[in-house]
Amino acid sequence: MSQDERFAFIAEWYDTNASLFRRYELLYYPKDGSVEMYDMKNHCRFLNRTKYEDLHFKDLFVGNRITIFSRHLNLVDYGDQYTARMLGSCKERTLALLKPDTAIKLGEVIDMIINAGFTITKAKMVRLTRGEAMDFHAEHQAKPYYNELLEFITSGPVVAMEILGDDAISRWKNLLGPANSVVARTDAPDSIRANFGTDGIRNVAHGPDSLASAARELELFFPSSGGRGPANTAKYTHCTCCVIKPHAVKENLTGKIIKAILDEGFEISALQMFYMDRANAEEFYAIYKGVVAEYSEMVVELCSGPCIALEIRQLDPAKIFRAFCGPSDPEIARYLRPGTLRAIYGKNKIQNAVHCTDLPEDGLLEVRLEDIYLFILHYYILSMTSVSG
Repeated sequence: MSQDERFAFIAEWYDTNASLFRRYELLYYPKDGSVEMYDMKNHCRFLNRTKYEDLHFKDLFVGNRITIFSRHLNLVDYGDQYTARMLGSCKERTLALLKPDTAIKLGEVIDMIINAGFTITKAKMVRLTRGEAMDFHAEHQAKPYYNELLEFITSGPVVAMEILGDDAISRWKNLLGPANSVVARTDAPDSIRANFGTDGIRNVAHGPDSLASAARELELFFPSSGGRGPANTAKYTHCTCCVIKPHAVKENLTGKIIKAILDEGFEISALQMFYMDRANAEEFYAIYKGVVAEYSEMVVELCSGPCIALEIRQLDPAKIFRAFCGPSDPEIARYLRPGTLRAIYGKNKIQNAVHCTDLPEDGLLEVRLEDIYLFILHYYILSMTSVSG
């Protein structure tokens, strides 16, 4: 690998202030992990060559969304033939639908997905109506178990995820194992259904069989037309807000954090992955401005990649959950509260694994703020996906 070897991509960013897409040529130099950007419309340099440690070689492929200095960019094409030849791959997107029987094992299943090398690019917890379930299971309409299938899939929340990886469709089906969990325990003992499933209906998770099925099913949960898809499961009562921060998501800690929360006896009543832009992050952290010295760094961290918002419920949840998160400084947490989330998964006061509501009266406000941001940001994300093809 030479010092000057570099890979080129076409990247798009949605400028919310101007309500338009801006297109850049993004250059990445693997030797030192540096990047530079050129504004393609104005034919000028936008970012001088700068080392950027938060961008990794494995993140560079068409269709991925990356973050550079708090700016979320969609990689929509290769910038030259060399990059296309060297980095072109067989990456696919597919739906991972975690069924109602996954509830208490949600963290373990997510951990298995991440450890298998998949990247979770979208995620949300929803509850399907019977009509939505009928659309989703349309190909099973003639099967004798059809009604039982509908009753089960609508019996509780499901978590829909878009996962990405090389040959994702077939690899996800292999990770799931045979549809009948009893058979899976014999034929594929390390599979998800073998570990967590009960039978052929209550079998933890679903995966499409083909590219066409994956596209159709992803459209149901993450519509490209600007719609919201099935309704989220937020209850807005007796709740508090938890945000798994970008550094923890990128470090593959999502499943472990969710497992720890559930093992402690909390209920996760809503979940969604989203991206914060700087304006939203500043508003979300407004209560800390002028109070916490690290305010600006906190904002930058929250904008640095995907977050996962959780609605947490339990009696007097804000007080109890805040204690479970631990002191904001992980070093202090490791000394005073070694079993807390920040003690175990935090790195420093900025990258301290999770945000949690500080005051009980803020819990409902922050969950509602998340819902507003999710709607706006989801619309922008879908718009970018639509324009980029």
